Amino acid sequence: MIYKIRIILDAEDDIFRDIEMEDASTLEDFHNAITQAFGFGGSEMASFYTCDQEWNQDEEIALFDMSETGSDIRLMNETGLSDVMTEQNPKLIYVYDFFSMWTFFVELADIIDKEDGRIYPNVLFSFGELPDSPPEKKFESKPSIDFDDSLDSYDDLDFDENWN
Repeated sequence: MIYKIRIILDAEDDIFRDIEMEDASTLEDFHNAITQAFGFGGSEMASFYTCDQEWNQDEEIALFDMSETGSDIRLMNETGLSDVMTEQNPKLIYVYDFFSMWTFFVELADIIDKEDGRIYPNVLFSFGELPDSPPEKKFESKPSIDFDDSLDSYDDLDFDENWN
């Protein structure tokens, strides 16, 4: 089967690529297709992240295991595209180059039969030009606890008296 996937840069302007991938491809194959489709060199670290319907990040699937002792992290070359992308879970987050943080939303659009004579991966559609530098990210979160601040001033608290 063939997965039709849209990869969208997390930016104000619309910049995306539609790619067809064989369902038997690894995430490393998919990573290589994305870097080529967007014109990256492909030499930087990257990771995919599973996520929910609201794009809340979950498990990391890395290009390489960077730990010194080895870990339980999933790797792209050992993870099939069809293992993490299904009609029930059609979304992934892709981050390329952890210094620049190029961030993409990846979404499965359709699953179709393989066409004879077509070479995969296949870039179906390209829209928008990649900017020279990645869009700036705002790392914000919603406050999870509403603290009742009963102290109007901290001036009366002496450091030595209140040291644990």
